[in-house]
Amino acid sequence: MRRLNRKKTLNLMKELDAFPKVPESYVETSASGGTVSLIAFTTIAFLTIMEFMVYRDTWMKYEYEVDKDFTSKLRINIDITVAMRCQYVGADVLDLAETMVASADGLIYEPVMFDLSPQQKEWQRMLQVIQSRLQEEHSLQDVIFKSAFKGASTALPPREDNSLQSPDACRIHGHLYVNKVAGNFHITVGKAIPHPRGHAHLAALVSHESYNFSHRIDHLSFGELIPGIINPLDGTEKIASDHNQMFQYFITVVPTKLHTYKISAETHQFSVTERERVINHAAGSHGVSGIFMKYDISSLMVTVTEEHMPFWQFLVRLCGIIGGIFSTTGILHGFGRFVAEIIFCRFKLGSYKSTSVPLPDGHTSNHLPLITDNSTH
Repeated sequence: MRRLNRKKTLNLMKELDAFPKVPESYVETSASGGTVSLIAFTTIAFLTIMEFMVYRDTWMKYEYEVDKDFTSKLRINIDITVAMRCQYVGADVLDLAETMVASADGLIYEPVMFDLSPQQKEWQRMLQVIQSRLQEEHSLQDVIFKSAFKGASTALPPREDNSLQSPDACRIHGHLYVNKVAGNFHITVGKAIPHPRGHAHLAALVSHESYNFSHRIDHLSFGELIPGIINPLDGTEKIASDHNQMFQYFITVVPTKLHTYKISAETHQFSVTERERVINHAAGSHGVSGIFMKYDISSLMVTVTEEHMPFWQFLVRLCGIIGGIFSTTGILHGFGRFVAEIIFCRFKLGSYKSTSVPLPDGHTSNHLPLITDNSTH
């Protein structure tokens, strides 16, 4: 009884077979079919490898929303070298709420040499090349996001030569915490002194001949400090052509949440517009000599997420490639054989031309002679 039920089950499964098998005695092979099969298998292997490379790759997804965080502090990371002695310059931040953040809260004034060593010049040259490529090819920013924490540090390397010359510049580096409102970070002559109506700088004791706001921005970023991220002003160097010269940077800061398979951090991207001019009150060019970075906070927040192709989607695409190539090559092969048979049939029909057969009465017959058994002997 069990054997009978099993036999019925097998017969039922055979009836449901959607892929009936053709006996090998009915299968005909040909050289053209083998050639097409070889081409199909090669194409499938190539496309499978390419599809696997796409599956391994990732891409960055950008989403935008309104930034509702107004109470937290904004961190400014600074590393700027000015071609003046440290006792002559002062740095601070003044925002729209008339809140002053002095540089003594987190910045360090370090006497250094303004000219870079050979190794440092090579570092700066490479950084400037990367900056120029980023301006031309914006998609490289995704590569930098994915390689964060994996790439080499973007900080200026220490000097490899022991120079005996006295320092002629001041490196201002560190970080400051400011309110999330528009503000102005500036470096000018004299230390800052706060007062009820704002603040002032003690510049009266410094002669105009000592003014030199040639500077190099080794690093400037907003938010969490992430190694490997290159910011728009990193590696910038400006040489002043006059003692009374103003350098202005207008910065728009965009809060950014970065989520990759390696890191998850809250940082800030920014765009910048540069301007510089010589202060000449007689010519109508008013202002204060120095370096001014006016920043504004965008109301939109960007969420950058690294995404990956799901495995099921990879399988679906792979099945589509294999099935599509087999179907397409089968259709093309069948169509090619059909065309070839038509051409060869016409060629064969054209080879059987009519022949003339003489008759006893002197006439000729254009009909083909019948082939009989006797004629074959």
